[in-house]
Amino acid sequence: MQGQNKPGDIINCIIEGIKEKKGEEIVKLDLKNLEQAVTDYFIICHANSNRQVDAIADHVEKNLRKQYQEHVLHKEGTSQAEWILLDYANIVVHVFKKDVRNTYKLEELWGDGELTRISDLKEQE
Repeated sequence: MQGQNKPGDIINCIIEGIKEKKGEEIVKLDLKNLEQAVTDYFIICHANSNRQVDAIADHVEKNLRKQYQEHVLHKEGTSQAEWILLDYANIVVHVFKKDVRNTYKLEELWGDGELTRISDLKEQE
């Protein structure tokens, strides 16, 4: 996050962008209390095709730029679109193709973080 925007607002914008493009099994992983963490939050989801992975990442990036003037610091994975990473410093978005997500299992790798399954929540605060 480069500006003075609140992390919660940015996270909600990311989640809404993912939902609008039908991203699945959205989770927020709070890593703030982990010494070895490279960021404060991971937002993770998956899609069923490379085209959908690309569409979700593109939509999230455009929404953040439009609504909060937040620009991605680093972006990886667009050539294959099996796992696209959007780095916003304090928040990193991971958009996976479903089988690739199952291979890397980031939620397990960062299992000491506080996991919130977005699809289980009735609404975001």
